[in-house]
Amino acid sequence: MNLPNSLTVMRIFLVPLLVVVLLTQFEGRRIFGVPKEIVGAAIFGLASLTDWADGYLARRRKQVTPFGQFIDPFADKLLILAALISLVQMELASAWMVAVIIGREFAVTAFRSIAYARGVLVPASRLGKIKMVAQVVAILALILGHDHVRELIVIGQFALWVVVVAALVSAADYFRRFNLILSPRVADFTVVREQRGDRKVG
Repeated sequence: MNLPNSLTVMRIFLVPLLVVVLLTQFEGRRIFGVPKEIVGAAIFGLASLTDWADGYLARRRKQVTPFGQFIDPFADKLLILAALISLVQMELASAWMVAVIIGREFAVTAFRSIAYARGVLVPASRLGKIKMVAQVVAILALILGHDHVRELIVIGQFALWVVVVAALVSAADYFRRFNLILSPRVADFTVVREQRGDRKVG
């Protein structure tokens, strides 16, 4: 297993550790003398860093593999969903907002899986990337703000609203592109246009 894939697998193993730290009632809310919110934020921050690092290293080292392409988005979703569900349990995030985000993830994953099965790759949208950044900000702010800094809770709640809006809009965009890509008329038009382009180049 190459280094990028190892980082992805490590991110998966960090998920249960994050949930245990966030939801376990430690004595004095401390782990080895450190507030558990700081420990949880550190674990989530490290896991999020591996998300950037594995993609960067895979491209830089030219180690992009089918296993990595499959497991990386799975690890991302597992980390985010586990963190959000934990925040609901901690009463730091609204259940309906997290339900919308989770529903969006399942819907988009289904769209992309169907398209991939038909030999079509649906790339991530810019809104999807904005959503991912907003998710990281929201989760870190909400974890660190718990019982400590009220301003961070406000920042986290605002970022979570950004996530919900971006999730809904990007889901609609994925659905639109999904229909366009798999529409027979569009596919035929694309083939004809490419053939015409080939004749012009020739």
